[in-house]
Amino acid sequence: MDFEWGLFVESLPALAKSATTTAYLALSAAIFGLAIGLLGGLMRVTRNPVLRSAALGYVVVMRGVPLLVTMLFIYYGLPSAGILLDATTVAILALAMTNGAYVAEIVRAGIQSLDRGQMRAARSLGMSVPLAMRRIILPQALRRVLPPITNEAITLLKNTSLVSVIAIPDLLRAGTDIMTWRANTFSPFAGVALMYLCLTLPLVALNGHLERRYRIR
Repeated sequence: MDFEWGLFVESLPALAKSATTTAYLALSAAIFGLAIGLLGGLMRVTRNPVLRSAALGYVVVMRGVPLLVTMLFIYYGLPSAGILLDATTVAILALAMTNGAYVAEIVRAGIQSLDRGQMRAARSLGMSVPLAMRRIILPQALRRVLPPITNEAITLLKNTSLVSVIAIPDLLRAGTDIMTWRANTFSPFAGVALMYLCLTLPLVALNGHLERRYRIR
């Protein structure tokens, strides 16, 4: 084992700085992914067959194609079509598109888990479908989808490690650089693991809290 305590401690400041990049990517992608997922989930339950089919196609493709492939396709493919994006934008876009597909299915499942009679009751009171969805259905569905969406956020945070392949100085890339410079594998990557734990543990705690609070009885 090539663990060196001194190198481990020495590497922490650089890793902590790179962890802010990882957190920024994860937060940005989570926000856009939530917006995509909410829209996609609503499209999945609409009566419009075109919108429903489009949302289904998007979900199937994004869940079926590995995130790394999506990221590399955007990073190397779009420039050939004349679309130039910086690496950070590509990373956020790829992460958000993939995360949005999973969130869309979570939202769809949350909406469909509610009694259909609630929509019929709202319609009988004169509410339009969008109004009933906004005031009756979505507030109840939100209670059910918050825990799994938080769980997806944890997965998203860990998936940011893939952005190192497009030269973004994230947490994993910093650990790899230290490993190369100091010819030591275990010490810097022990620091990388510690930083990821520091980032994910608050989300794990939040997920547990939401599950206990909104547990369906």
